[in-house]
Amino acid sequence: MDQLMAIKAFARVVEAGNFTRAADSLDMPNATLSKMVQELEAHLGIRLLQRTTRRVTVTPEGREYYEKTQRILHDLDDIDASFNVARSRPRGALRIDVGGSTASEVLIPALPDFIARYPDIRIDLGVADRAVDLISDNVDCVIRGGPLDDSSLIARKIGEATLITCATPAYLKHYGVPAYPDELKNGHRLISYLSPQTGRPFPFRFERGGEKTEIKAEYRVGVNESNAHLAAALAGLGIVQTFTYATAAHIDAGRLVEILAPWRPARYPFHVVYPQNRYVTHRLRVFIAWLQEIFPARVGR
Repeated sequence: MDQLMAIKAFARVVEAGNFTRAADSLDMPNATLSKMVQELEAHLGIRLLQRTTRRVTVTPEGREYYEKTQRILHDLDDIDASFNVARSRPRGALRIDVGGSTASEVLIPALPDFIARYPDIRIDLGVADRAVDLISDNVDCVIRGGPLDDSSLIARKIGEATLITCATPAYLKHYGVPAYPDELKNGHRLISYLSPQTGRPFPFRFERGGEKTEIKAEYRVGVNESNAHLAAALAGLGIVQTFTYATAAHIDAGRLVEILAPWRPARYPFHVVYPQNRYVTHRLRVFIAWLQEIFPARVGR
């Protein structure tokens, strides 16, 4: 038995939540992975995983073994990296998850620069506004905006975006241009962004001179994907609050008009997030450094 490989295989099952996803991520047959874990259990004389036809759960002994061996694996990876990074180019697949408008307006237009710098890294890009499970979905990192509540994840701030409120010229001609946020409650049509997780609308937020207010008026249209959210505004369906990086070209072309400019809300933080118990590969390190370099200017418009 290759004990080191068996430990890595066991760890991947714990992280992925089942043998099938773990085997796929390691590019090995399911039967081979299962045999490696069984041999490791026989070697240790303990049961690491409890298997049923529907799920795999980690035993208390398995959880303890996982946590202790992860520290060893991380130390080994750091030792290897200290010798290899200086003379090798980062290579391999990097799986990234990012929201719709951030992908189309910020990340994808900048990717040619990253690929030119690191031609041996392959990008697997998952685009959706919904949250993913980084462990079970085998995602290296996600790019997300807003507050972060999950303490099991590590977050690196990569920039701050500006939110604006806007609508089409035709809409404003028909319904009028509001001068104060409270006017949105009276006769205006709002396009709300709906949480992909809960379905609840995010309120329209405003701030001026330290004064903050939120508008939770009934919306006419709700959308749970950021590109479609903006498309609804461009169709003249109502007033939208979204990021300047998504609207800049439309504002410049006159397709959208900013309103309530003195009431722009506080800048919106963006982070790159990854699991704290997973080794940070060379390719992920350079990707994070690249994001911190290019992201502020691209979202801060």
